[in-house]
Amino acid sequence: MTDRAMQDRLASGKQRVGAGFARRLIAPLVGAALLVGACSPIMTYHGYAPPDDLLAEIEVGRDTRETVAETIGRPGMGGVMEGSGWFYVQSDWRQRGWREREEIDRQVVAISFDANDRVSNIERFGLQDGEVIALSRRVTDAGPRPSIVSQVLAVLGNFTAGSFQ
Repeated sequence: MTDRAMQDRLASGKQRVGAGFARRLIAPLVGAALLVGACSPIMTYHGYAPPDDLLAEIEVGRDTRETVAETIGRPGMGGVMEGSGWFYVQSDWRQRGWREREEIDRQVVAISFDANDRVSNIERFGLQDGEVIALSRRVTDAGPRPSIVSQVLAVLGNFTAGSFQ
């Protein structure tokens, strides 16, 4: 074998070894990229709270429900009573992998109206302003119910001699 043929054979062998090495390296890199991508948090956003620049366009004492609706839109929620304020609520949630979703930000914009439907107050509350409220259910318990066996024994014990005539 000539020197030139030997060099060609060695060069082609190096290329094959290099190509095999690259193929073996690509699969773990792709797997690592998929694993890292799967661990990135998933963000979800719910609701709408108008930004401060839009709220600055509303003047307390001058604007009405209609002008507020034109400026920032109608809210998704209103007060419980007729004629009460409007509430705009926005929540941002993050979920990381298998962990439970966590709320990372909440904005509540409360717009109050007076008796003439004019804006009387504008307030913004954040997640840090919230308080945990323990709700309690009041359920009336009828007490323990007798079992079927105790009911049967109670009926059997109520026989008297006069009931067999």
